[in-house]
Amino acid sequence: MKIAFYSTKPYDRIWFEPLGKEYGFDIQFIEYPFNKETVYLSRGSDAVCIFVNDYVDRELMDMLYEMKIQALLLRSAGFNHVDISAAKDKLHVLRVPSYSPEAVAEFAAALLLTVNRHTHKAYTRTRDFNMSIHGLMGRDLYGKVAGVVGTGKIGQAMVHILKGFGMRVLAYDPYTSDGVDAEYVALEELLERSNIISLHCPLTKETKHMINKKTIAKMQDSVYIINTSRGALIQTEDLIEGLVSKKIGGVGLDVYEEEEGIFYEDCSDEIMKDTVLARLTTFPNVVITSHMGFFTREAMQAIAIETLENAYAVENKLPLVNEVLP
Repeated sequence: MKIAFYSTKPYDRIWFEPLGKEYGFDIQFIEYPFNKETVYLSRGSDAVCIFVNDYVDRELMDMLYEMKIQALLLRSAGFNHVDISAAKDKLHVLRVPSYSPEAVAEFAAALLLTVNRHTHKAYTRTRDFNMSIHGLMGRDLYGKVAGVVGTGKIGQAMVHILKGFGMRVLAYDPYTSDGVDAEYVALEELLERSNIISLHCPLTKETKHMINKKTIAKMQDSVYIINTSRGALIQTEDLIEGLVSKKIGGVGLDVYEEEEGIFYEDCSDEIMKDTVLARLTTFPNVVITSHMGFFTREAMQAIAIETLENAYAVENKLPLVNEVLP
């Protein structure tokens, strides 16, 4: 099988290159993102492998079908960047549903601790030998109420971590899971009672902009909001309004709704054209990272193995257990 591997970074090769040889695959590593200008680089391939900021609409899906591409391999659990309905009866779309839920949950907790205890500011100060702690006061997490939105594997791992902090944990998910050590409540109740809200749900039509002006108004004053899932779960302009009014006490974002073309790239020598993102970075109580919650050695290895297992299943006509269907 020949695989066109888009949005390649040096860290992708560490696992995919040797594993690809073990599976007998011919992997063509392409540094460019997958789009209308680069789709033709996959001509002659059997499968195309993309990452979270490679968007595949109906037109691109038709182009892949015309080039006789058999499968679209996603190096992610989420699939909101792919028009799944357009793939029906044309090619298989396979994802990596679980690689390391603990990695993402641990990173969400790291964002929470950073926002709360200002460790990023303290680090910068002490490097300049400024040992003042004025302005760095946080809050005890112990005894506070945390709301976890989405109790899939990542959400469950986050519940476990928050319980370890001695927090009371509320949970919301339209599909409840057994064995979750949290109190399931309606979303509105979770918003009203939680001191900290952490988002761990997929991006769908129902969840897009679930954090908006109306839902923020229902939250506790000085609430912390953490998002390591998908940027468009939050209406960013409304988030900024909540920060300006001090309704929101702090925000930790590993994702951003307009991150395509920015996250995973070095834009340090460029003028930031996204004025919304530029403004977000000016708030002292906002911590933004570049969609790296998954980025551990264990998770990257698991993503590589599962992605190539998906390709192996397609090539050998085995059951496609990770196929995404309309």
